[in-house]
Amino acid sequence: NGVIAVPGHGQMTVYGSLQCPYYVHKALVVLLGLPPDRVRVVQAETGGGFGGKEEYPSMLACHAAILARKAGRPVKMIYDRVEDLLATTKRHPAVLRHRTGVTRAGRITAMDVDVVMDGGAYATLSAVVLSRGVIHAAGPYRCDHVRIRGRAMQTHTPPNGAFRGFGAPQTQFGIEAHMDRLAAELGIDPVKLRELNALRPGDTTATGQTLGKDASALPVLREAVRRSGFKAKRRKWQGSNRGIGLSLFFHGSGFTGGGEVKLASKASLELTPQGARILVASTEIGQGTRTMHAQIVADALGVPFDAIEVHEVDTRFVPDSGPTVASRTCMIVGKLLERCARDMRKRLGRLSPADYFDKHGPFTVTAQYEPPPGLRWDDDTYRGDAYGSYAWGCNVVELEVDPATFEARPLHVTAVAEIGKAIHPLMAEGQIEGGTAQGIGYALIEEVVMRDGRMANSQLTNYIIPTPLDAVPMTVVLLERPYAHGPYGAKGVGEMPIDGPAPAVVNALRHCGYDVRAIPATPERIMKAQIKAEGRRQKAEGKRQKAEG
Repeated sequence: NGVIAVPGHGQMTVYGSLQCPYYVHKALVVLLGLPPDRVRVVQAETGGGFGGKEEYPSMLACHAAILARKAGRPVKMIYDRVEDLLATTKRHPAVLRHRTGVTRAGRITAMDVDVVMDGGAYATLSAVVLSRGVIHAAGPYRCDHVRIRGRAMQTHTPPNGAFRGFGAPQTQFGIEAHMDRLAAELGIDPVKLRELNALRPGDTTATGQTLGKDASALPVLREAVRRSGFKAKRRKWQGSNRGIGLSLFFHGSGFTGGGEVKLASKASLELTPQGARILVASTEIGQGTRTMHAQIVADALGVPFDAIEVHEVDTRFVPDSGPTVASRTCMIVGKLLERCARDMRKRLGRLSPADYFDKHGPFTVTAQYEPPPGLRWDDDTYRGDAYGSYAWGCNVVELEVDPATFEARPLHVTAVAEIGKAIHPLMAEGQIEGGTAQGIGYALIEEVVMRDGRMANSQLTNYIIPTPLDAVPMTVVLLERPYAHGPYGAKGVGEMPIDGPAPAVVNALRHCGYDVRAIPATPERIMKAQIKAEGRRQKAEGKRQKAEG
């Protein structure tokens, strides 16, 4: 995280590495007591966000702005790696408890889920992270009777906040690990159990939302099972140090409930002599925002891709199109730009952009978010349409465990995703590859160690992350079921890929005899699972011998 604050006469300009320029803008307006047009925020080139640059840049920008105002000179504040790890928000640790009613045939009849998240010392985004978490806690499954209780607890650690997935990875880890245990208790194949209970078009979710035709739990499950050879490998590897596990998951695109209506996002398109210039506050943080938005506009306007410019993210020039979070940049902002481009095309008539510009000069078209017809949400009861649409995924993880060191080594991942129309298939696959690799790290090695309220492993020498040497061979498959209210049928893809790898990993470990119930599944945790399993076997053998004697 880093910012530069430049004071002026009754104004302030901040340049920074950030995801949400208008979040920073609003914070500075309140702090400095300046009119909005006297505060300017410019996004500098940003290599990555993942939620870590959603809320914290506002604080850093405010610190720098106060110092700049006091000194009357520009102030640069950049956190080094240790400072960043110590001070900024991390993913919420969570504890989940499931009680499930199920028939002998495998039909789920009731779910009782308790979700507890560690919010840290201050609330920050805990309420909304918990919100998304509990909405996803029942997983992509049909169930008539659901009770979910969610709490975020105040503790003595630095506050926790946004990280890719925003609460859903924690709760879907719980339900998917639980589904494999249910299957084992019932003596049912884990694929069959999921097929019996997977949500289908026309079904209702835990919040009472009726799913549309693009609901895709079964297609992604069946494709992943087929592509990976799941059933044959599961039989072949039974009782060995190799395991195979799967997870089925979904992720709501856009802000929860009425969040998008409250944001009232805007996007603008300005005519240029060559084509058009995109004006949005959506930030490019490595996910391909500029390319994807330009593709949408070029196609809707009927001009070549290179005729589209994308203005830098600068609050002096671009409207507030909302934050670059919540898997909304394509589905929500992209749709606004599609509307702008179609309106511009109508105004141009039969003229090309160049001819119209020569005759009449430039003009700008602006579109503001309007919810799709029929969406209803009640914040008080948590009932209704939680999201406009969902992306769906299924992961199959193959791994082996070294019986001497208890180290788990992933061998291959099959990742099947249904994201509506893939605007740029190569970039969509890249998002899924990156999110899946990140999820493997979440499952096996990444761990924040807290001692006395302080992060004890705040360097990259002891906070271990996956490197290119840890890259897992991966097969990515895109399925397309267009969403009627997304640009050309597109949904969000940014966060969904991180929801599935962790439960698929622990299910694969369970298949080869290690019942790990917490992540990361470090060698120490895998060894403890082995010791517990051996203890249970010895106890059972003792009872058997006693009964026979």
